Parts: sequence; C-alpha cells; structure tokens
Amino acid sequence: MAYTTIDKPTDYFNTVTYVANQTDDRQITVGFQPDWTWLKDRDQAVNHDLYDSVRGATKYISSNKTNAEGTQTDGLKSFNSTGFTLGTGWGNQSTGDDYVSWNWLAGGSASSNTDGSITSTVSANTTSGFSIVKYGSTRTPSAVQTVGHGLGVTPDVLIFKNLNETQNWLVWHKDIATNKHLNLNTTSALLTDAGSLNNTAPTSSVFTIGADGRTNSTTEDNPIVCYAFAEKKGYSKFGSYTGNGNADGTFIYTGFKPAFVIIKRTSSTQNWGMYDNKREPFNTNDALLFPNLNNAETSSVNYALDFVSNGFKQRATGNQSNGSGETYIYMAFSENPFVTSSGVPACAK
Repeated sequence: MAYTTIDKPTDYFNTVTYVANQTDDRQITVGFQPDWTWLKDRDQAVNHDLYDSVRGATKYISSNKTNAEGTQTDGLKSFNSTGFTLGTGWGNQSTGDDYVSWNWLAGGSASSNTDGSITSTVSANTTSGFSIVKYGSTRTPSAVQTVGHGLGVTPDVLIFKNLNETQNWLVWHKDIATNKHLNLNTTSALLTDAGSLNNTAPTSSVFTIGADGRTNSTTEDNPIVCYAFAEKKGYSKFGSYTGNGNADGTFIYTGFKPAFVIIKRTSSTQNWGMYDNKREPFNTNDALLFPNLNNAETSSVNYALDFVSNGFKQRATGNQSNGSGETYIYMAFSENPFVTSSGVPACAK
C-alpha cells in the first residue's frame, strides 16, 4: 500500500479554471496562497505566463518563449491568502475566454540560503518537496558554482530560466543523465550538455551549475530562477516509461490518482503535453495544452489517457505520449493518494 504524509494534496497544488470578465481586482480562489501560478488562455493562441512570489507577483516569464522576464501591472497583480488577484489585462482579458491556472504552494516569504558558493533567495516547502530558487549568476572566480535549493532532500526535477537574457528554458529530470537536458520551450529530444549542471548530480542541499547561459550567465549577477521538485509519496511522482503504441497502452504507477500530469518524449522530438482533472474531469482525458506552444487547448483521441486511482494509463496510439518503443519522462501531482495516512483507499473517477 502507498501511504502518504499529505492526505489533502489540494493544500499544496490545485488547478483552477475560470472565465475572463475584465473585472479589475478580480479574486481567483485557489484554496491557499500560491507561490507559483501558471496561467493559460484555453481558447486563444497566446503565451503561457508564469508568476511566482520570489520574483514578485507582477513579473512573468513564458514557458513557450525564450524572452527575458517582463512586467505586467494589469495582469496577475498579487497573491493573497486564498488565491490571487487579477487586473483587466492578461489573465482576465478577452471576456468569455476560458482560462486555466495551475498553482503550487512553496514556503511563502523567501529567505537567504548560503548552502552553496552563490547565495540564493529561496521559498521552500519541505513537506510537498517544492522550492523556488533565485540567484545571481557568476563566472568569477570560476564558472562552476553551487546553489542552495532549501529542500533538505535531493531534487528530482530542476527547471531553469535566465531572467535577463534571451535563453531557452532548461529542464533536468532524475531519469536524465546529468550531462543531458530538455528545453521546456522546444520539441527537442534529449540534448547533450556537460556545462549547464557541470555533469554533477544535485545533492540534498545544493545543485551545481557550470558554464552555460541558461543556468550561469557570463554577466555577473544576472538573475536566474530555478523551480526545484523532490518526489513525495502519495503527492508527487517524477519518472519515465516506454510507450507501446497500443490503445491498451502503458500503465504508469504513481501511487495516487493524478490531478496534473506533464509528459515529454525524450527519445525523439515531440511537444510537451499537459493534462489535468479540471479541464477534463472524466476519462478519457484528452484535453491537451502544450507548454512549448502558445496554441489553444485541443482535444483528440490521439492524446487520450485515463487518470485512475493509482496512476495513469495510455489510451492512444500516437507519439505524443505512447509511441511504440519511445521513451517519455513525466511529472505528476496528486488529486488523492491511493491510500491515505489513515489507510483509507481512494476511488477512481
């Protein structure tokens, strides 16, 4: 049985859908004060915009673009005790459009972390295994540096974005070698690169960065953000699987009923794919958004999978998530643990 220390995952991660109405100071209820919010208009081809409490609520970066950080004063305006506040701009414009927000709880107010050779600013939640890390790049006296992440355990996923320069996003996952990575904003398969993490595995206190502009710019003190995740039983799972190209597809055990899943094929090029339990609350789940594209939401039997009580099962034959013999990584967050801390089993939908 899979037991957990988190019986109510929606205290730490929650997907919220809403309809834009261009009302200023609109309150969107999440259920907690989020530290990382990812917004997407489901009806139009517009950017994904990501906000966090460490950089400041009005600062955004787009997962589908290489652009530096921008500022919007009429978009997401602030985080509050139950969710976030929107203005009349991005995130609440185009009256009648359907939006989705994915929200994570980190550690609230950030603090200084001196575990690494570079001092970082960190908001960390050791219960849910998520931290937001901001640090200034340095190549002096050495390109190789370490940065504290605040999780207290070794992270399984690291997602980096250079905030001042036009650079690709960089994603490292525990099932990827430390000299390889993916770009969140492209379709690329695994890319070989010994510089970004200096071909060094992260530890329970720090991750290592080398001579790479996505993790360690040549410009002194150039700001970089890293979103770090560590797997927590019954709440989050980060793994890999091999597709079988069959409608009776590969089953991926997570130990919980998923609320949110991101999938990327690593053996060859393919879009990233995002699924959740709010845009499509019933099986089969085929409502797909792409982190690397500004596309509106699309639904197709070629993308279908099922969320079940202890994982997810592929129901499509396509290469998006179940190509025969193809390798995929995933990130999954829980709706309900398979078995709670008191031994109560969850039900499939």
